[in-house]
Amino acid sequence: MKSMSTNLAGRLRNTPLPLGACLLPVYEAVINSIHAVQDAHLSAEQGEITVEILRRESGPELEFGNGVKRGPDPLGDIVGFRIIDNGIGFTDENMNSFCTLDSDYKVDRGGRGIGRLIWLKAFERVLISSIFADEVGDFWSRTFVFDASQGITGETPKPSGEAHRAGTTVHLDGFNPRYRDHARKSVAAIATCVLEHCLWYFVRESGAPRIKVRDENDCIELDSLYEEHMHSSTARETIKLKGRDFDLIHVKFRSGAHASHAIALCADNRLVTEEKIAGRIPGLHGVLSDDAGDFVYLCYVCSTFLNEMACPQRTGFDVPDNVDDLFADTEISKADISSAVAARAAEHLAIYLEANRTRSRQRVEAFVASKAPRYRPILARIETDKLDIDPSASDKEVDLFLHKKLAEVEGVFLAEGHDILTPAIGEGIDEYRHRLDDYLKTAEDLKRSDLANYVSHRKVILDLLERALSRDADGRYAREDLIHSLIMPMRQTSDDTMYDSCNLWLIDERLAFHDYLASDKTINAMPISDSKSTKEPDILALNVFDNPILASDTSVAPFASLTVIEIKRPMRDDATAGEDKDPVEQCLGYLERIRNNKVTTAAGRPISNASQLPGFCYVLCDLTASIQDRCKKHSMTPSYDGMGYFHYNPNYRAYIEVISFDKLVRAAKERNRAFFDKLGLPTM
Repeated sequence: MKSMSTNLAGRLRNTPLPLGACLLPVYEAVINSIHAVQDAHLSAEQGEITVEILRRESGPELEFGNGVKRGPDPLGDIVGFRIIDNGIGFTDENMNSFCTLDSDYKVDRGGRGIGRLIWLKAFERVLISSIFADEVGDFWSRTFVFDASQGITGETPKPSGEAHRAGTTVHLDGFNPRYRDHARKSVAAIATCVLEHCLWYFVRESGAPRIKVRDENDCIELDSLYEEHMHSSTARETIKLKGRDFDLIHVKFRSGAHASHAIALCADNRLVTEEKIAGRIPGLHGVLSDDAGDFVYLCYVCSTFLNEMACPQRTGFDVPDNVDDLFADTEISKADISSAVAARAAEHLAIYLEANRTRSRQRVEAFVASKAPRYRPILARIETDKLDIDPSASDKEVDLFLHKKLAEVEGVFLAEGHDILTPAIGEGIDEYRHRLDDYLKTAEDLKRSDLANYVSHRKVILDLLERALSRDADGRYAREDLIHSLIMPMRQTSDDTMYDSCNLWLIDERLAFHDYLASDKTINAMPISDSKSTKEPDILALNVFDNPILASDTSVAPFASLTVIEIKRPMRDDATAGEDKDPVEQCLGYLERIRNNKVTTAAGRPISNASQLPGFCYVLCDLTASIQDRCKKHSMTPSYDGMGYFHYNPNYRAYIEVISFDKLVRAAKERNRAFFDKLGLPTM
């Protein structure tokens, strides 16, 4: 029988290494060194492992002129790593295992026999130098090169009489730029990554060897880093999931030592994947706190099941995300593991999570009370553990969160609405009446929410308008287009913009109803008129009233009116006679240009007697001296409060009102005050 040969280059092509696992070759080398220390029967205090970061030599100092100099980059590109240990060395058994792909030499430790393939995925070559002792205690030296093109070269053991102890140096050389660019750069970041990957060895009873990460003159000891990062002692427990044991190690890391709360799944005592769980457990947001300070929670999960299901490269697990109902009682999915571990994590952190849940509820209630009362009716319909958000979340994040919850309530409400009118099979009259009452109560709450949203929107528009009418830090007033946009988006029509974007209620509630509305559009571009005028009213509306009902087959032309709104810049004081300078004349001019031509509805139906259409003109401005003078020239009557003028001009069949900005805001507030008060919104 012929033995099967192995193509190293082919195996490398078929061995995946994700970019996110770019430092996995380093971790694998460190794990090998830990095993070598164990095989040398050294205690944690006696074992020594050093990870050296090798960088490209920095370039010379550069001068940019004017005496400005910039020295070499202190964090030059990483070209390799050197992992040095005082373990058992490359004995003949270890060397035979190294030369055998898929070796089962370390299978009892989770060895897969492909770790050295991972080395060559990210590095051009590996240079290995080792001292080991034979059976009689004599020391030997073994040095060789391992690369993709030739495999192992130069491997010939030689006596090393001068050696006094064993050890190995693994030099990972020629860091592939594709992986190098995704790797952490600083010694602190790399040391933290090595610690997290090898954490199991630190929390186990026998501990880990002394491991250092060195970068030129900077050196970090992982023992010190472990103590610095650890918040308090770890807690351990074992849970059973569908007949398989899972060992959990609950760890508190000091705040800042780890990015976020996570579940870490391990295989063969190595970290494989991390799953962030912030937000998945009610109350688990931001950092947590106990008497010792702030911390971030991690749960390390180990199991023979995970050892068996880890992919060969230990970058993931061959476990389905979910399992079908047919196999739900026997097969384990990732969702099963996550749910079971999350439940134990919630129990382990219960005292800390309760405080966070209380702050979450307070954050939501404060936002609803002061900013978004539209959500108040649905708060009681959201389960307490579902009303979970980071207490430090911004108003935007809280609003989006509650909007999503509102959509969920509305979705359930819509689904129930399709079934509510049909009693379920076997449902009694009392049960049906109870279900119907619940449905109608939900409908009432949702409509209250919509009304609250509508009123809140008005409060925001009024606040923005008041702010726009005030002088800025430079003593200047806003341009009229800013105020214009708050009332109605510019260069838009009623066909282009949403109903909620039109705030004509600021002037008169009746203006919210119209057949056609145009903002800053030329008259000749309006479909309701065939006028050729290029004049642009700030806002023009055509109101079409209901047709009279007649017992006749003959159609009746609709009745209508025109509304023109002219907006001036706050405190503008240059009004004079003439249509270009007098806002009242401007409004009347717009009316005449439309009336003197054919007028139709937005749907194209003709409006008879267009020249007789009643007109309503509103001028929004500050009552400066020149504006008051023009109002007197038009024989307008001052309003009782002295904040505006009004007049009916029979020659133009037009009611005209000049409204000061102050009156505009005050009157709108008064009309809406009862609604604001009902929602608890301040009006001052």
